[in-house]
Amino acid sequence: MATTSWRRSVRFTWAASSVVLLETVLFAAAFYPVLLAWHAVAAHVPSDTARILLASALAIPAYLFFAVSFMLYSALATRVLGWRTADNLDLPLNEFSWPVLNWGRYSMTIHVVRVFAGPAFRSTTFWNLYMRLNGARLGRLVWVNSLSLMDHNLLDFDDEVVIGSDVHLSGHVVEHGRLKTKRVQLGKGTVIGVGSVLGIGVTSGPHAQVGPLSFVPKHTHLEAASTYLGVPVHKLH
Repeated sequence: MATTSWRRSVRFTWAASSVVLLETVLFAAAFYPVLLAWHAVAAHVPSDTARILLASALAIPAYLFFAVSFMLYSALATRVLGWRTADNLDLPLNEFSWPVLNWGRYSMTIHVVRVFAGPAFRSTTFWNLYMRLNGARLGRLVWVNSLSLMDHNLLDFDDEVVIGSDVHLSGHVVEHGRLKTKRVQLGKGTVIGVGSVLGIGVTSGPHAQVGPLSFVPKHTHLEAASTYLGVPVHKLH
């Protein structure tokens, strides 16, 4: 029993340390070119006042460059490292098995990206690109106007899906101390209204619509060309 507990502690410590190490490297890689460019430009500016004005003018472009770089590096790193949320899990959290720890590391990298880059790029092509590189399957003309989407590799959205502002959607849930996962699949033209919450394993037919501030329980199937509303949702027509 003591050996098992020791192994769990080692696994958890290594997993947490690896996230900190990765984020440190990614921040440095994304921010270094910004500092290098600033140093090169500032060397040719004669006065402190001019440097301050230049820094103010370049603050937004520098941030955008950093944010794009950070998104791309993060997505590529998790792909190379294999940090993903495995489908169809049903495992206890407190045993810190590798599938659970990989889910945790994957979730942390997504959270850090959405904090530092999400506000600038939500509902843009850049955010869709990040989600695709990070494992999501997104069709053409998909519109994601929410930063509260997790487990990207378990999200499968067909063409013209619209995710409204502040929608909460992921491929995992924690119930009674157990991590459970299931892919979320939305058919062509599905619209998820503002502030709605979708459980794991939700599927929808083409052109299904969920009204704002609704709750779709796990494993629910939304019928094609139908409208749903409520907590939990019920079919209107």
